[in-house]
Amino acid sequence: MTEFETVFIAGSPRLACDVAGSGELVVLLHGIGGQRQNWHDQLPVFADDFQVTAWDARGYGDSEDYEGPLDFADFSADLARLLDHFGAARAHIVGLSMGGRIAQDFYEREPQRVASLVLCNTFAGIAEVLAPDQRAEFIRLRQEPLLAGGEPRDIAKGVAQSFAGPDVTEQQMARMVASMSALHKESYLKTIEATTNYDRTSELASFALPVLLVFGESDPLTPVTIGEGMQSRLPDSRLHVIPRAGHISNLEKPEEFNRVVLEFLRAQ
Repeated sequence: MTEFETVFIAGSPRLACDVAGSGELVVLLHGIGGQRQNWHDQLPVFADDFQVTAWDARGYGDSEDYEGPLDFADFSADLARLLDHFGAARAHIVGLSMGGRIAQDFYEREPQRVASLVLCNTFAGIAEVLAPDQRAEFIRLRQEPLLAGGEPRDIAKGVAQSFAGPDVTEQQMARMVASMSALHKESYLKTIEATTNYDRTSELASFALPVLLVFGESDPLTPVTIGEGMQSRLPDSRLHVIPRAGHISNLEKPEEFNRVVLEFLRAQ
């Protein structure tokens, strides 16, 4: 199995990444309750063909927190720093859930730096999953227990159970709970608000690059119908549905996820 190392990207905030392999760069972006360890079933496998890196987004894991509110576009600026750190003019971007929205945002800002996109269990705009009057309630439900003095570990199991598929194992559930328990409370609160209020919908019809959509058949947060809608608007795309997978499809069904994504990446 390929070994990986943890590196730190200078700047403010400093970012932590795990990296392995050599060749074209593949960047793995976790979701709102994730961290770079969520991609450890992918790193050693992808590293046989590519240089692959998984980050902790700002305010997550071993990456630094930051002062002031979060602008969702800050993630794209951080991603540009990551590519610069690895000397990559462009990269293949794989994003899950919030990571998929970051990937779309980055492409629309810097299309010349993206070779291909893999968008997993995600959506093009918040309006596809939450109406305006539902967003405040979504934010309240996620933030209220933490603002009342709770910690991420107090909500981790319930949240993880709410988006897992029917085949999730005890070990996989433990990894999801550990990931959410490790969230930086203040940064997570800022991320919930910034992500939910980011009302920009990606102009998918203008995406001039290959796109793979990966959705879980049993995902309660981003159902397959969202993936079908995205595919209908993307000029050069295909949709793969992983049977009985929930919202964290790469962690719940790693063998099928790796096979499908690597097949796509190798063809680019």
